[in-house]
Amino acid sequence: MPIKTSPLAPSKLAVLPPIEGVRLGAAAAGIKYAGRTDLMAMVFDAQAAVAGVLTRSLCPSAPVDWCRANLPGGQARILVVNSGNANAFTGRKGADATALTAEMAAAVIGCPVSEVFLSSTGVIGEPLEAKKFDGVLQEVVRDATPDRWEQAARAIMTTDTFPKLATRTAEIDGVTVALNGIAKGSGMIAPDMATMLAYIVTDAPLSAAALQTLLTRHVDATFNAITVDSDTSTSDTVLAFATGTAGLAPIENAGDSRLAAFEAAFKDLMEDLALQIVRDGEGASKLMRIVVTGAQSDASARTIALAIANSPLVKTALAGGDANWGRIVMAVGKAGEPADRDRLAIRFGDLAAATDGERAPGYDEGAMSAYMKQDEITIGVDIGLGEGRFTAWGCDLTKDYVTINGDYRS
Repeated sequence: MPIKTSPLAPSKLAVLPPIEGVRLGAAAAGIKYAGRTDLMAMVFDAQAAVAGVLTRSLCPSAPVDWCRANLPGGQARILVVNSGNANAFTGRKGADATALTAEMAAAVIGCPVSEVFLSSTGVIGEPLEAKKFDGVLQEVVRDATPDRWEQAARAIMTTDTFPKLATRTAEIDGVTVALNGIAKGSGMIAPDMATMLAYIVTDAPLSAAALQTLLTRHVDATFNAITVDSDTSTSDTVLAFATGTAGLAPIENAGDSRLAAFEAAFKDLMEDLALQIVRDGEGASKLMRIVVTGAQSDASARTIALAIANSPLVKTALAGGDANWGRIVMAVGKAGEPADRDRLAIRFGDLAAATDGERAPGYDEGAMSAYMKQDEITIGVDIGLGEGRFTAWGCDLTKDYVTINGDYRS
């Protein structure tokens, strides 16, 4: 069926500037659909520092296993990503397909396979015919240019309705450094990584260890704070690369005071990409921001926020424009975290729905209904027990989600 662009999509796509030391290319390899661009390569002119965060699924894909094995080396020369096939639950054939792809990439670049990073996204359980990459991959690498960020982002889309792109700049010792990022994700999205692929590149001269620290430090508040359908994927991968071409002395430690502005920009870019994924949630018509405060700890607040964001009853109420705060109470109660019914307070935007364990005095159904017609809804929940807080993002659950996933394999 034709893909309809999400109503929550950005009004215009970010235009990513070239970053010295990295080139991108994309082409059609015929993985699932003839003529559809489904292969992307990101080529580094010299060794780039690399860091990554991978799915916590106990059934990871073969490319995730490959990246997990190569990340300790801390260096990358090429990233190869295909869409249309996740190369997950494919047994020995899957491992062989990743090895063959890596060997092709290493040969065309002239690097060891330990400097090749791979991702695959698409249908689970179908063998990946990596031989289809032969010839196409070499062409993609040969024709790669520094300005093909949007084409690369489009090549990794599956049920996405728009490519996800973001760019930032920051200053380090008076020198402006660049950060670019692309991502994909629309369904099978839940914290602890999701069917989400995200790649961030900077020209700042960070070591792999510094880059890993920054990525790990901010992933929980960004990529791990979003959910579309509570399903954690086999393929989730976020990789960050530093080309070191900005003309600065190497930065070995993430605690270096010179990195303050860079770290803020890095986190902001991660959050931007994460929110674009939620905005493209399969069938989504509303963005939901859940702010939990007053919990006994931040970890407790996180669990409660995600219980609300993942509740089918909350999500369907949101789709129907119904401020059904009783379903929020239900989600708080089932989260398994400390909560006191008689201290609970719930707001939709600036409108109080419940205070002290009952409907708020002066509750205005008309004002609430008007607020719920907006396409971005903030739900505030104060537990009333402590200082813990967490913000999660989700979306509504519509009939289109069922249609998209009912037809997915066909």
